[in-house]
Amino acid sequence: MLDLHRLKALHAVSVYGSVGAAAEALMVTPSAISQQIAKLERETGSRLIERSGRGVRLTDAAGLLAEHAERILALVETAEADFEALRGTVVGRLTMAAFPTAARGLLPGALTELKRCHPELDLVLYERDPERQVREVARGELDLALVQDWLNRPMAIPEGLSRAALMDDVVDVVLPATHPLADRRELELAELHGERWISSSPGTICHDWLVFTLRTASLEPEVSCVADEYPTQIALVGAGHGCALVPRLGRGHVPADVKVVPIRPRPTRRIYALWRTDAARRPAIRAAVEVLRQTAQ
Repeated sequence: MLDLHRLKALHAVSVYGSVGAAAEALMVTPSAISQQIAKLERETGSRLIERSGRGVRLTDAAGLLAEHAERILALVETAEADFEALRGTVVGRLTMAAFPTAARGLLPGALTELKRCHPELDLVLYERDPERQVREVARGELDLALVQDWLNRPMAIPEGLSRAALMDDVVDVVLPATHPLADRRELELAELHGERWISSSPGTICHDWLVFTLRTASLEPEVSCVADEYPTQIALVGAGHGCALVPRLGRGHVPADVKVVPIRPRPTRRIYALWRTDAARRPAIRAAVEVLRQTAQ
């Protein structure tokens, strides 16, 4: 009989394209994946993986087995969801992911409350970028994800996934404390004409949103520094290297050498919880979404 853990390892290699990436997704070591594949080869009497340069390539036999593994794992998940729904208790393993500011601003409190209310729930948290989260939820590798929707980059939700709005996260401008506009209670974004900006890496959602927002206010973004973490951006603002647009969620400590000023029009992003529609029967999914809503409020 084929072992489910070994099928899961093979399926992960098929999906992610390498032993290392499969190991990262399943939170095990690459050697553990290799051992599972080797045991599966002995069980099936077939060669499943071949070396290809620095990576690996699945054989035809492995490709066929990986297709069956995908269907088998989906059936197992459905059976587990049905069984949990029948019992009506919040138990089992729940894998969650969030982008960095949500992981910092929402998840610590939500996980504490879930653990308090449902001590039999086994929670696992990953920090992921939103696009990766959507793919992993759709493939069944994550149970629940926190994703974000910007005005200029609405999140594409594949068929078979459901979502619930948790909160609207407001964005403010962060200025050096010595900036002439730093003591204003509110300002128009267009008043920051000629400023240098601190941005996330080009190609990221946050960078594209910054460029879109500034150009909407007839500002041409002149980027002086690139940093993906908002606390780093705030530190660079405090040192006088530019201004930044920073969401409130997960912002953390604001040092004395910067000032946070609300801006008009008020930019926001919407934060969603995302899960597979077929898994909605699981009491654990419903409990987690409810706690996330309460924490966000």
